[in-house]
Amino acid sequence: MTIQKKPLGTLGVEITGVDVGRDLSGGNGDNLFGEIRQAWQEAGGLMVIRDQSIDQQQHIDFSRRFGPLFHDEGQPPLQDTVSRYLHPDYPQIYRVSNKVDDKGQPTGRKGAGTYWHSDVSFRDRPAMASVLYAIQIPPYGGDTIFADMAAAYDALSDGMKAMLAGLNAVHDFAVAAATQYAKPVVIDKDFDGANQCLHPIVRTHADTGRKSLYVNPGFTSHIEGFTVEESRPILDHLYRHATQPEFLYRHAWQPHDLLVWDNRTLMHYAVSDYSADRYMERTTVIGERPV
Repeated sequence: MTIQKKPLGTLGVEITGVDVGRDLSGGNGDNLFGEIRQAWQEAGGLMVIRDQSIDQQQHIDFSRRFGPLFHDEGQPPLQDTVSRYLHPDYPQIYRVSNKVDDKGQPTGRKGAGTYWHSDVSFRDRPAMASVLYAIQIPPYGGDTIFADMAAAYDALSDGMKAMLAGLNAVHDFAVAAATQYAKPVVIDKDFDGANQCLHPIVRTHADTGRKSLYVNPGFTSHIEGFTVEESRPILDHLYRHATQPEFLYRHAWQPHDLLVWDNRTLMHYAVSDYSADRYMERTTVIGERPV
């Protein structure tokens, strides 16, 4: 079979005509996934696969085709703070939800990702791909916005590119914890050093060789060798530059969308402008050490 592809704009591709829970099994599964992955990379690392009906195990199996997942056997977990939001039977699945169960307990983290960030950038081996499945969406609102950090890098001046070359930035979970998480929710263990790391400001994509900016307001603390105050004008300029309209794609969710994005070249922002029930499940693929 051949997948149907439609560009979403300058960033992203819509895939139809495939059932990832069924069509990737059997002798042609590897070839079909290769076609899907190629379309994903050619579209800048953003892909929506429409009209999926998958269970948790099928979600995990599809995600593992991109690489090992956080919470797989022998692999590290996500930070301990989010452990309460993992699926009780499938710890690889992080639940994003504003719903509560029959005991009044949250089924997932409400308002997750309401700031510009790249998933788990504070780890030595941060997230490569995130795979988010829309099980229940509100009638309006709840969009997710993506910024193309590779296109943003390409558009920088030669002087700025030269200045950034060789610079590293500190990524620290404490940045988000101080501003985006309720303090009673954060677990002290998440500040033991495992959630702080140094990465190049400009990273090279391991598969395509393309350069992109790799800093984000959610988790980047400062530039190595600079104070926080000295770093702020440089980082703020990069954030303003990268979030200009020409580098953005805004995804309006449809029921049963399966969205895959590449955290190595994109950062994203979840718009919290809804009150009706919203329930999604996400797996997170572990990437390589950025260079």
